[in-house]
Amino acid sequence: MSSQSRSKTRLSRALGIPLTPKAARYLEKRPYAPGEHGRTKRKADSDYAVRLREKQRLRAQYGLGEKQLRIAFNDAHRRAGMTGDNLVEALETRLDALVLRAGFARTTSQARQFVTHRHILVDGKIVDRPSFKVKPGQLIHVKAKSEGTEPFQVAAAGGHLDVLPKTPGYLEVEIDKLQARLVRAPKRAEVPIQCETQLVVEYYAAR
Repeated sequence: MSSQSRSKTRLSRALGIPLTPKAARYLEKRPYAPGEHGRTKRKADSDYAVRLREKQRLRAQYGLGEKQLRIAFNDAHRRAGMTGDNLVEALETRLDALVLRAGFARTTSQARQFVTHRHILVDGKIVDRPSFKVKPGQLIHVKAKSEGTEPFQVAAAGGHLDVLPKTPGYLEVEIDKLQARLVRAPKRAEVPIQCETQLVVEYYAAR
């Protein structure tokens, strides 16, 4: 196992959520925190610790830095509506998140790599920023020169669909053509992440 895989698996066990397909298999075997005290009964966490862990879960599932998540939260807080729902909608319409949801990539880090390496287009134009916000109606697809490479051939054959959540209703995907369209804004209940977003809101609101 690579050092990156070990790191993701260890973080998954610490947070109690699978961050990669490989980590999911390890969690089935060892559903407890890493380290020599991982099996011991934990003391009840403080309210702060519970909120902090939920924030860390959200960060890890989208592969974000603290500054990136804080900026996203501030933007969500300024918008009308529920801040937690706004936050998830904003994160879920990132280009790297939708490349993953569409099944073009197997993990968040691979989706980000595809974007930064200029394999992904939006409405026919190369976009190399993972944080690019996709708007309803826009088409995400793989560059023609990249379609024949092994990673995308695997994706086009549906090779990642067995380890990824079911395609959410806000995406229309033609996996064999390596294209997907965001048809509308995501709703929180549809987004396949494990997070109590209200606790994230409370974490930032208290700081």
